[in-house]
Amino acid sequence: MWENNPWLIVTFALAILIMLLLDLGVFNKKSHEVSSKEAVTWSLVWISLSMAFSGLVYYYAGSTKFFEFQSAYWVEKALSVDNLFVFILVFKFFDVPNSSKHKVLFWGIIGALVLRAIFIFSGAFLIQLTYLNKILSYFGVDGFKYDINIIMTLFGLFLVYAGIKSWSSGDDDDEQDYNDTRGAKLIRRFFSVSEKYDGAKFFTYENGKKLATPLLVVVAVIEFTDLLFAVDSIPAIFAISNDPFILYTSNIFAILGLRALFFLLDNFIHLFNKLPYGLAFILSFIGVKMIISPFYHIESVTSLLVIGGILVLSVVLSIMFPDKAEV
Repeated sequence: MWENNPWLIVTFALAILIMLLLDLGVFNKKSHEVSSKEAVTWSLVWISLSMAFSGLVYYYAGSTKFFEFQSAYWVEKALSVDNLFVFILVFKFFDVPNSSKHKVLFWGIIGALVLRAIFIFSGAFLIQLTYLNKILSYFGVDGFKYDINIIMTLFGLFLVYAGIKSWSSGDDDDEQDYNDTRGAKLIRRFFSVSEKYDGAKFFTYENGKKLATPLLVVVAVIEFTDLLFAVDSIPAIFAISNDPFILYTSNIFAILGLRALFFLLDNFIHLFNKLPYGLAFILSFIGVKMIISPFYHIESVTSLLVIGGILVLSVVLSIMFPDKAEV
């Protein structure tokens, strides 16, 4: 279908390229501490761009694709918040200067653009190969009436498990030693690491010897954290659509707004203390949707309303019942 609508593909590619070039080369050429005002402005810019693109999806591809885009976008946005909680802990653990956080997040998101492409397009390909009726037909068994997909069912079971585990996980991440993670170990395996930051540089010289700075370690930890996070988020969006273009574009628009969202979350974290419970419910809801989809189809607009309602309720409850430490 998208072959007949090349303008959507071109518009997406140009929008992402132009915004990244502006972000890196103009607005954030020098490392600086991002204020709440700047974070709000950039959040509104990215959300506006995302909604404008969804309008193009509606115009060229119809209401069904529009609701799929919207649902996938807000699911990714919501689940990303949970990932940002971990980013906050990582920055706190490594005592990253406020002026350098933006650079770490920028390169973390560049890595996410590549990883999401690999996961989404390879996942869509594998899903097409694992419908049970196709497999049975290959072995000469015809007439199986349910359109069960083996990978989607496994994804669904995993998401239900992940949702239940997230609900009861508590504050386990607070005690984690991020120097002991794979990302940190990988950098220390190939480079000698300085104990001091050198502005926003990834490498520095000490006594004539080239060393990696702790900032490079932080980028690696963030990249591996995002890789683990994708294990939850990518299966979740496959419950919404099997269209890789819709999934990738919605995913990327959501991810590109994460830096601004991070600084808002960092400054107003008390407004989101109940959100992890809402995200746990969303994961379980999506998992159930995947499992029952061969027998009962939940429309995209219904999923969007459920997900949106849970997110709003989570924030409202966070404001009404703040953590005691924030009172």
